[in-house]
Amino acid sequence: MKGLLCMLLAVALNDQQLRDIQFDQKTGAQTTLSLPFVDETGKTVTLGAELGGKPTILALGYYRCPMLCTLELNGLVASLQDLKPGSAPASVVFVSVDPTETPALAAAKKATYMKLYARRGAAADWHFLTGPKSSVDKLAEETGFRFAYDPASQQYAHPSGLIILTPEGKVSTYFFGINFVSRDLDAALRAAARHETKSPVQQFVYLCFHYNPIRGKYGAAIMDGVRIGGVATLAGLAGVIWQAQRRKETR
Repeated sequence: MKGLLCMLLAVALNDQQLRDIQFDQKTGAQTTLSLPFVDETGKTVTLGAELGGKPTILALGYYRCPMLCTLELNGLVASLQDLKPGSAPASVVFVSVDPTETPALAAAKKATYMKLYARRGAAADWHFLTGPKSSVDKLAEETGFRFAYDPASQQYAHPSGLIILTPEGKVSTYFFGINFVSRDLDAALRAAARHETKSPVQQFVYLCFHYNPIRGKYGAAIMDGVRIGGVATLAGLAGVIWQAQRRKETR
């Protein structure tokens, strides 16, 4: 997926810059485990320490993102909540690409998602990081995450998706978009735990949403995606109810 691009309506980025905002799939690439970041408590940490020797779900974005990063994290939480007991243990690492963001913002975001996820002990494996531009740029380059700052809107344009890392920090595979199939995510984490890397996956082009600061509304592309996700959820619930009713009638 070329990605969902998060940016405001009025932009200074040209067409070529927008075309460049995507994931370059670098499966098998090694991330630099010694890269320094700051965690949500204000402590200096390294990327390797945050992986914790586990397969890792890595997401890059920023905490003041108007909407896209929230949708992405909501989709991740929903997917992880659907995983059955015994699924592959994993770390979750969110890295802000905005070097001006603070540990306080990271802590607030972590508190929100720990409350939403509501799994005992999960906080130890979820890490919300900030860091210097040098670390951010290096990690983005190593994982193929292309993004750009738009000075007109003072926002970052970036693709949406997850990067699955092996316990030693190699890129195993990618997931694109804001909704993630639980069984596929579980299979990817298990493969990463076995130190496997997968071939690049097809990227579906889904161009960005725009936010109009005057109207306070998001454009059609992202809203269509949200509506489709809602319809799919309702359809799934209807199926569960129908199956339950059938079992009740056959008793």
